[in-house]
Amino acid sequence: MPLYSAVCPLPVNRIKNRLFDADARDYILRVEAADGERLESQVRGAINSFVIGCKADGIWDSLVTSCIMAGARTVAGAIIPLRGNAPTNNNFVAGDYSRTLGLLGDGTSKYLATGYNNNDTTNFPQNNTHISCYVSQSPTSSAGIFIGTRLVAFTSILQIRYTGSGASTLFICRGITAASRALTALGFQCTSRSLSTEYLSRCTHSGGVSDATSLVNSSAPTNNLIGVFAGFNVATPQTFANSRLSFYSIGKSLTIASLDSRVTTLMATLARVIV
Repeated sequence: MPLYSAVCPLPVNRIKNRLFDADARDYILRVEAADGERLESQVRGAINSFVIGCKADGIWDSLVTSCIMAGARTVAGAIIPLRGNAPTNNNFVAGDYSRTLGLLGDGTSKYLATGYNNNDTTNFPQNNTHISCYVSQSPTSSAGIFIGTRLVAFTSILQIRYTGSGASTLFICRGITAASRALTALGFQCTSRSLSTEYLSRCTHSGGVSDATSLVNSSAPTNNLIGVFAGFNVATPQTFANSRLSFYSIGKSLTIASLDSRVTTLMATLARVIV
């Protein structure tokens, strides 16, 4: 008999009895339903610790939409949303997925459509927003967008991208000027704005962490869909990334260091416990 089926449903009480957070439990059960198989107890525990930690840090409610694209057994499970709407998979297949490293883009056609728009100021207010991702394998293509929208004619967007075959990483948060680092992204990347006059960004790389404050005034966000592994020019995906990503989030402004700590710990734990 299969481990998970309509005949033999997952025993929810096994999770309840281990004092799992209700939101973590709900997410785990949805992932397991998509996978058709239970996750290992250590993987369940890592997810539970992540959710509890985000709530303790006061950043959980800032995650309007988010996916942990690791830990799950299948691509279908990997794009089950932790929070918010499920992204639409475009061209990712089983061979693109690693349970510890996430999804691998190809730089040409593979991307996720989040279903959210840059101009959604209810979920992502002009001066109260963030985007983040975890780069588990650095890019090699000439340029690509990890997460966000495509910059067109100096419009106000959300974006984390790379240029120079990954040698430079750039961040834009509700402005028209990017914060650029001559660094190759590897690990947690984030930009967040809580003021009209500036935004913050963090670039993690092989040598450590580079934080910056950009004194750039915000402007009204434009009509562009938000993508992962590509940016949208209105509704057309462009500038595809060929990196691996294992996490993303979009939402309200937050303490970047707190989300970094939680995501980095989660990825390290999954790498350790998944054989």
